[in-house]
This record gives sequence, C-alpha cells and structure tokens, in this order.
Amino acid sequence: MPITDYLRYNATAYGDEVALVEINPDIQEPARVTWHDYELVQKTESQPFRREITWKVFDEKANRLANLLLSRGIGKGHKVAILMMNCLEWMPIYFGVLKSGAVAVPFNFRYTSKEIQYCVELSDADVLIFGREFIGRVEEIAPQISRDRILMYVGADCPSFAEDYREMAADCSSEDPHVPLSDDDEAAIYFSSGTTGFPKAILHNHMSILHAARSEQVHHSQTHDDVFLCIPPLYHTGAKIHLLGHLLVGSKSVLLRGVTPENIFKTVSEEGCTVVWLLVPWAQDILVALDEGRLKIEDYNLDQWRMMHIGAQPVPRSLVNNWLKYFPHHDYDTNYGLSEGMGPGSVHLGVGNIHKVGAIGIPGFGWEAKLIDGNGETLTEMESVGELCLKGPALMNCYYNNPEATEEALVDGWLLTGDIARRDADGFYWLVDRKKDVVISGGENIYPVEIEAFMSDYEPIKDVAVIGTPDQRLGEIATAIVEIKPEFKDSVTEKDINDFCLALPRYKRPRKIIFADVPRNSTGKIEKPVLRERYGATNLVEKENNR
Repeated sequence: MPITDYLRYNATAYGDEVALVEINPDIQEPARVTWHDYELVQKTESQPFRREITWKVFDEKANRLANLLLSRGIGKGHKVAILMMNCLEWMPIYFGVLKSGAVAVPFNFRYTSKEIQYCVELSDADVLIFGREFIGRVEEIAPQISRDRILMYVGADCPSFAEDYREMAADCSSEDPHVPLSDDDEAAIYFSSGTTGFPKAILHNHMSILHAARSEQVHHSQTHDDVFLCIPPLYHTGAKIHLLGHLLVGSKSVLLRGVTPENIFKTVSEEGCTVVWLLVPWAQDILVALDEGRLKIEDYNLDQWRMMHIGAQPVPRSLVNNWLKYFPHHDYDTNYGLSEGMGPGSVHLGVGNIHKVGAIGIPGFGWEAKLIDGNGETLTEMESVGELCLKGPALMNCYYNNPEATEEALVDGWLLTGDIARRDADGFYWLVDRKKDVVISGGENIYPVEIEAFMSDYEPIKDVAVIGTPDQRLGEIATAIVEIKPEFKDSVTEKDINDFCLALPRYKRPRKIIFADVPRNSTGKIEKPVLRERYGATNLVEKENNR
C-alpha cells in the first residue's frame, strides 16, 4: 500500500488533531506566508513565528495539489520537482504529487542555478515547484527550463516567469482523486550528495517509501502520543523518513528553522517533543552550551523527551557518552543509510545497545548486510574489512537515466555502498571509511574515520576531519583538520594533539595538524571534497572515479 493511504486514514481518524507545526524564530514577515488559512499564525516578542495544520487540512491541501496537477495533464509517468526550504507547505505538496500518481523529485536547497537546471533535465521534470528563496536562481534559468515545463511559485508576490500555485490550488477540489497506486509504481527521485561532481538521480517506488517508514517506526516504537522535532532539510531522505515513521501512527511533527541550542530546547519544551533527530554538529553545540552554562536544563520542560538519535555521519563515542551524562533517561540510536536505500535504518545501532556505541549497528528491519572483498567475494570471517553491501525492500530501482552507474552499484540484488566496514563477533558493523576517502601512505591503507573517531575522544576537540595531502616521499600523508571548542582555543597546541595521538599505531597518526573549522553540508556530512581542494589533497581524481 502507498504511504498516501496513511494520510487518508489520519485525516479520518485524527482529523482535528495537529499534524504539522512550523516554527521559524527568524522570520520577520508573517504576511508572506503562502496559505493564510493555517491556524495560529502568530509572531510576538515572546513567541516565534508559528503555524500549524490539522490532519484534515494536511490531506485537503495534498488533494488540491493532486487535482491541480491532474487538471494540467500531470499524473503517472510525470515528474514534479520540489525546490523549497522546510516549511508547512512542504509535506502537503510532496503528498499531493504522490496522490496525483506523479513522481516527487525533491531538490537540495543549496543547488546553484546550474545545478537546478542539470537536475531538472536529468530527472525529466515536467513541473518545478519553488519557494521565494529561489526566485533569483530560477529566474536565471527560466528561459531554458520553462519551454516544456510548468513553473509553479509557492509564496506571495509571484514572479512574472512563474504561475501562482496558491491561486491555482485554491480553485481545485479538496476531494481525494483516488488515483490507483501500487507498490511497484515509481514514487520519488532523490539525488546523491554530488561529491563526484553533479549528483546522480536515485529512483524509488512506493514500496521503498513505505518500508523505510515502517522500519523507522519499528526501530523507535513511535506511538500516537509522540511528537517529533524535525530540523534537517526535508529534501533529504533522512529527515523525511523519520517524519513518515511518525505519520504512520498519526503523531505530530514540528519543523524547526533557525537552529541554535536555545531554539531546540525551547521548541522541545513548548511543543512537548518526545523524539528528536540531531546531526552531530547540533548535538555538539548543545553539549558545549550546557558545559559553558549558557544553556540550563532546568529552564525548560524536557521530562517528556524520551529519545535522541543521530544519523548521516559517524558519531563519536565521546559525544554519546557526554549526552547521556546530561540525559541519562534518553533512549539513543544511531542510524546508517543511503539515499539509494531510501535513507536511514538499513543498519542501525538499536535502542539498548549503548555498549556498542561507535558501531553503525546491525541490519535494520527487513534488511540484510554483508561484506565483500575487492573481487566481489563475500567475507565470512569476523573482523574482516570489506565493502558494505545491503539488500532490502527499500533499495532504489536504479540511477535514473544512468544504466552504467546502476550496473556498478546493484549487483545480484545487492547495493554496493562504497563504504568500508568490519563486522565484529556479535554481528555489529563498524564503519571504517569511504572507499574514495582512504589515504594511501607509503603503501599502507589509512582509514580516516578510524582516526577521526579516536581524536573525537579528546575533550578540547569539537570536530575533526582527516584527509590525505601530498607528500613527496610517502605519496600522501594523513592530515587532520581540527576544530577546537571555544573554551580551549587559547590553550591547546599542535603538540597537545600529537601527544594525544601517540596512542594510535605510528602509521595511523596524523602527520600534519591544521587548526580550522570543519565544513559540513546541510545533512551534517563532512565536506571532504572542499577540504581536498582547500589543502591540495592527492589522488582525488582517481579516488572519485573509483567511488
């Protein structure tokens, strides 16, 4: 069954209950909101800009867009791109696309005009729905992409090169179009991170979305009484699937923009949030604020907060240990996944496995995992290191319009992730590194993730990234870019870092230390291509080609 059936059910069973809330502490112009019939539009000195909709309104808004698309000849076999910041309109638009039978194609909000055009053309998008933050970028390419496509604008003051989505949708029926959908029907295209240049388009069917949502709910035991705080961008599979796990049980989700430790605690407190998915930098910021006394737990109502979980990147053991010192009653989970596997949960630590913190975990609900060597042979011995491969109901159909890449990634029903991992005697998988990130120094393979995990245990370090940089004798050496916590910036030296790393085997110790901020993308992953370019890493082309 498609995920849209759950929205229909919630609209009937919980029609007058709140489904979605948007909180934006930074917005200055409430009049610029898109749909003025949302409940509780407010902005005061003591309250941030806040909007909410019920399950009934959520469903009606999705139906209006579905009927609008169908009236324009957009349905099964068509693609609808979504280029919007997190907002209350995002999920109703996404579900409206699905209800029409078309394929939803979320775009990264960081895309440049050139990347937007590339992804529109790669995905064969027939419609581009975009928000006001993107007027300038879309206007640059409108003459090229509007010839055979519909451009719909979401917001006030519609630009002349687009059609006003608000006005058109208002004239459409709020009745469900009931377009028949099967598990095998195409549902969504997501894009890879684009670390090798322009991103790949990843095609999923309806079964992928539903199974990923079910995995999330099985792993974290959401009930109707839970409240989910969603901070990461909805264009990413991770944020959306965590939210859909709550949608399956009809529980409220809160979209927060303006991420600071204070805003997170304030929202958890005032909205009664019980489950929060954080990225490593945000969790680190909260811990630093608590350590410095800028943030005080007793100033907020946090007793109902039962779970904090993290995904999208390796999680330092020290972070989780420090978190549980402040929140000993919290359940914790680490989520591993890829867009090719419809996001989080293909491997996860599992609530209750705190003794294995540092591992990415065990195969998730309905998933299988294995390791292979360089010849594609399955590795059976414990502690062997090889490429992690996954098989499950949420695997992508293919890389859309890229059969060569599909053939390389999908082999006999298994997804070759490109991640190097090991499996311990208890069956837990530990991420070693990306194949393309391995540093080859004097013939030795050095895995940056291992070094990063070790260095993260050093209290003064806030964040760390390890890359290979040129060396005349060894080819390349491990170089650590180290971001120091504010309270230690004037006291920690390069010698201190090197002394701490003496506990590492000699060949794994960083040969060079650079004190600088560690850049991360909107989903929390370290932007190693940026660091490689910045610090002149070697073997970049070869590694990227072998991704």
